[in-house]
Amino acid sequence: MREAALPYLEDLSQVTRENVQLAVREGTEVVFVERIAGSGAVPVLTRVGGRFALTATGVGLVLLAYSPADVQEQVLARPIERYTERTLTTAHQIRAVLADTRARGYAVSDRQVTIDALSVAAPIHDHDGEVVAAVSLVVRHGTASTQALANLICTSARAISRAIPPFTPGH
Repeated sequence: MREAALPYLEDLSQVTRENVQLAVREGTEVVFVERIAGSGAVPVLTRVGGRFALTATGVGLVLLAYSPADVQEQVLARPIERYTERTLTTAHQIRAVLADTRARGYAVSDRQVTIDALSVAAPIHDHDGEVVAAVSLVVRHGTASTQALANLICTSARAISRAIPPFTPGH
């Protein structure tokens, strides 16, 4: 998947000059499989191979929104870590964001991880329509329209979804 996604991630990085991230869910955490840092982009706390809570990042919220109900319940039953004063920390708040994410087709994490960053993320679907990953743009808060970022990231997510090869057992 990473190889199939990379040309689209690089294009997104070139066009926006912002942080572009690709992530998957492993259990109850986000695992970042690719990150391209934009020139002069806002600093982020993520790194390739790094893990993060599903509840705060844009990619995490997308992955959680499309996770099985038992995974959502497991995540929301635990204490939720606060990274900034804007981090959502109640199951009620996060459930509302997950519903919005499913309805809109993208997630927004506004200053939930660092006080200067806005993340907009969209799901990547496999050939069966299952969400297998998420892609995001992370920008400095206040520098871009959330809707414009959503349009870009959703377009890229659809392209990546079409590009990833079908899963073949044993390969």
